[in-house]
Amino acid sequence: MAKGILGKKVGMTQIFTKDGKVVPVTVVEASPNLVAQVKSVESDGYNAVQIGVGVVKDKKVTKPQKGHFAKANIKPVRFIREVRLANAPEQKLGDSITVDIFAEGEIVDVVGTSKGKGFAGTIKRHNFSRGPMAHGSKSHREPGSMGPRISGGGGKVFKGKKLPGRMGGERVTVQCLTIARVDAERNLILIKGAIPGPKNGMVLIKNTVKPPRTVAVKAGK
Repeated sequence: MAKGILGKKVGMTQIFTKDGKVVPVTVVEASPNLVAQVKSVESDGYNAVQIGVGVVKDKKVTKPQKGHFAKANIKPVRFIREVRLANAPEQKLGDSITVDIFAEGEIVDVVGTSKGKGFAGTIKRHNFSRGPMAHGSKSHREPGSMGPRISGGGGKVFKGKKLPGRMGGERVTVQCLTIARVDAERNLILIKGAIPGPKNGMVLIKNTVKPPRTVAVKAGK
């Protein structure tokens, strides 16, 4: 069953397994999420659940938003995301989703907004190689030729060419991460490895879209 929950990235630490191995984990604090809207194929053309979390001041909520939350009989929330479902949703308006929907060992995808790094050159942004650093060289960290005079190019730089520009601050999905531990009492999910975004950034934890890799075992071995 497809499922997801919104949480706040607390930071990274490490835990120890029963056999003494060290596991680096990212701690996500996922307070109970509220179901703000339920979508179905009959009414919206697809199955989905809209979940929300976080406290927001009443003066920052518009009238249409207040009506949307009032229909679900919940208080206004700050962050809202939608989780698509393959089948008809089992949740109802106003239901609460907690961290216990996930279990240790599950494979998940984590969606977040990467750290903004401002304006960056091609070496930092696209991993370009620098030019010679000798005094005679006049091209150390420049991006190099734009290549607009190629045959049929029309004297222009094509869209999508790797150039200096704004780096980071984009939606990033890290797939196939393992849940190392779930602490239902403190609303914490410990995920093995790193996830996108800065500390206190909001992330969406959901089922992975990729099936887990399986190792083929030959008969007799």
